[in-house]
Amino acid sequence: MLSLRLVRGGRPLVQARRLLVSAASAGTGFLLLAALGHALSHDGAASSVRRLAWCLVPLAATVYVAVAVSRTDPALRPERGRPPYGLASRGMRLLTGTATAAFCALGSVAALLLFLLGRGSLGVRPLGDGAAKALGAGFDVPVAAVLTLLALVPVATSVATAALAPVAAGQGTANATPDATSAPPGLPWGVALLAAGFAVRATLGEGTAGLSAKALAGRGGVPGGVVAGWALIAAGLAVAGPGITWLCGRLLQSGRPGAARLLAGRGLQEEARRIGRPLGVAVAVGAALAAAYGGDATYKATGPLTTLGVGLVVGCAAIALLLAAVESRQARTDITAALAQSGTPATTLRTAVAVRAGAVLLALIPLTWAVTVLATLPVGH
Repeated sequence: MLSLRLVRGGRPLVQARRLLVSAASAGTGFLLLAALGHALSHDGAASSVRRLAWCLVPLAATVYVAVAVSRTDPALRPERGRPPYGLASRGMRLLTGTATAAFCALGSVAALLLFLLGRGSLGVRPLGDGAAKALGAGFDVPVAAVLTLLALVPVATSVATAALAPVAAGQGTANATPDATSAPPGLPWGVALLAAGFAVRATLGEGTAGLSAKALAGRGGVPGGVVAGWALIAAGLAVAGPGITWLCGRLLQSGRPGAARLLAGRGLQEEARRIGRPLGVAVAVGAALAAAYGGDATYKATGPLTTLGVGLVVGCAAIALLLAAVESRQARTDITAALAQSGTPATTLRTAVAVRAGAVLLALIPLTWAVTVLATLPVGH
């Protein structure tokens, strides 16, 4: 009951975040059902399995954004080191997972309605006969398969958010705040994962591009080594993101920094653990898009399901990054107010924000380009 009351309550902005999770869940659920419809209307088991396997990417993106939204939900965060609603750590995790599952279940219901509408099962075919045929119109849909696919997103997101839910101080180590001047420990591991991803891509991949819009559309095969390589690359960038962000802050403070550069560098170091991982994920998504669509122009025209899947991944990465930026700004409210009261000019504070954003862009844009080039080198080079 408490979870349902949380779903109903909240400010409009909080509800908008939750609806974004529901929308991502609806898109992923529709892609899963579309893969089922393709399997019903086609005899080729390999292509159907490949389409279903590609749905794991938007599924992972949905889980990622659901975790980001749950961690910034004011109704699910400990306040001043105390657990809300008098719940212990286990109860808080259960509450977080149940509330997230409710948001995603709403999206799954919407996905089912869109799937039935597209198939013409509701008496009309607004998407046309071609779309209805692609969704398996004329074939009986196994109810057990539909329920299983629709349950994937709520179950996966609820488990992930419950496992990663913030707990109050003294109930766990999730809120342990390390010294901001110390470097995040994940940079060496992230570099190792990146190197392993490039090595797997070069050793087990086939062909030259490895990833293309044609493959994303499900019209061509992708070697398993390429998929595994890109998964390791994405994981490496996510793990290394905080360390890279911290290094950007360290470089800003090198030499003889002025007030704006000093504030910007210190701010990046303090927020590296909060915004670094979303930045790393954004780099991985950008590199994957550049690799997929930066080659042969023949593969630029892809189907609507591909556009939906790519849009989901890009949208989830952007939402998570935006939430991290908003959370970072809220966390620095007291510091900004103290600096303003101490006489720091407003122009200096605004300049520090601009310098901080510029430093991140100058570091991550070349990194995205380098990852794209290394990940798409012809095998054997």
